[in-house]
Amino acid sequence: MPIEGHIDYQRREYCKNIKCPVQLDLDAQTPGSGEYERIRSMCKNECRHTTYEFHHWLIEHGYEIVRPATR
Repeated sequence: MPIEGHIDYQRREYCKNIKCPVQLDLDAQTPGSGEYERIRSMCKNECRHTTYEFHHWLIEHGYEIVRPATR
């Protein structure tokens, strides 16, 4: 749920912004097709980028990682 005055990160926004070649291949496929699922699996299990890169991209683009104070 978005915080008032803020926007949520959109799925694969980072991948699209950095023009990841795997993401570009995925975008060229029909969602749900065998090739789409094969490429999607590569993203999920063998990402070429690190959490460090992603985290710093988030910071550079003004994102904040938040969670409720109580769970």
